[in-house]
Amino acid sequence: MKYSRVYIDAMGYELPPVVVTSTELEARLKSLYATLRIPEGQLESLTGISERRWWDEGYSVSDGALAAAQHALAASSVKADELGALIYAGVCRELFEPATACRVAAGLGVSSDAAVYDLSNACLGVLNGMVEIANRIELGQIRAGMVVSCETAREINELAIERMLASESMETFKLSVATLTGGSGAVAVLLTDDSFTPRPRRRLLGGATQTAPQFHALCRWGMEAMRPFGFQQFMSTDSVAVLKHGVELGQRTWAALLRKLGWMKDQVDKVICHQVGSSHQETILKLLGIDANKDFSTYPYLGNIGTVSLPLTAALAEDREFLKPGDRVAFLGIGSGLNCLMLGLEW
Repeated sequence: MKYSRVYIDAMGYELPPVVVTSTELEARLKSLYATLRIPEGQLESLTGISERRWWDEGYSVSDGALAAAQHALAASSVKADELGALIYAGVCRELFEPATACRVAAGLGVSSDAAVYDLSNACLGVLNGMVEIANRIELGQIRAGMVVSCETAREINELAIERMLASESMETFKLSVATLTGGSGAVAVLLTDDSFTPRPRRRLLGGATQTAPQFHALCRWGMEAMRPFGFQQFMSTDSVAVLKHGVELGQRTWAALLRKLGWMKDQVDKVICHQVGSSHQETILKLLGIDANKDFSTYPYLGNIGTVSLPLTAALAEDREFLKPGDRVAFLGIGSGLNCLMLGLEW
């Protein structure tokens, strides 16, 4: 995919108020650690994550997405009724139906002729949403569109702790520890053509995608039947296999991105990766031959916020002047499935 008239006009985000440290989570697992003889500090040691955030109990993901969307519009000259499409792309959604995007659209006051829908593809959701909007803009169907997402980790973190304590097995710990890396947050990405400002910035040049669906069972988050009745959330991740096959997929996608854009590796000034943890970050940068100084990370203090992680990290990187006008920037996204999508931008 390549684009000639698509720009990121603005990004907005909302961070939850409750900070939860890895030490706090481990304190709740003290009896399990003693039984399995796991040393204290293992969670942070394995992941590089010292804290993550939770929303207040009962907080709605549509409220988080709406707040992020309002921040993005406040930073732009685009009005809500000028949006030709609004996509909600989070893993966490409020109901099976209607689309969570509908509540966000109603709160923003988008036009009745805008396309409003949800899109789901694990941690790649927002990047896929950006491509959807970019395609509509490039075809001349719309002038502006927005992708929003809000993820919440409180509930699944709590359930993972309950299951580990009930099981007291090393196997359950191994399959659940990645769940405790999860964080919460909301983001909005507003994309436009070149008609809203005389000198638009953050041009989306194109991207590349690769997939390895044979590994679809390595990371799962869903609902399972509980006896005697009812359903409960569960999450299970084979972290070692996800890292191994995810990095292989990342290498293929990186090569495809460079070919598509006609870039040499050394011409990339900055990269923003999906925020998984220290092992993934260090391994992927090393194997792709990317200098660690070109990367901006948020996982140590925000954890893995799923679809929100990469775009929120990009927004923070710009706020802190890590991303500067003229930089060639690569977004390196990967999600369960396994799917990989990388985008190239001229900041």
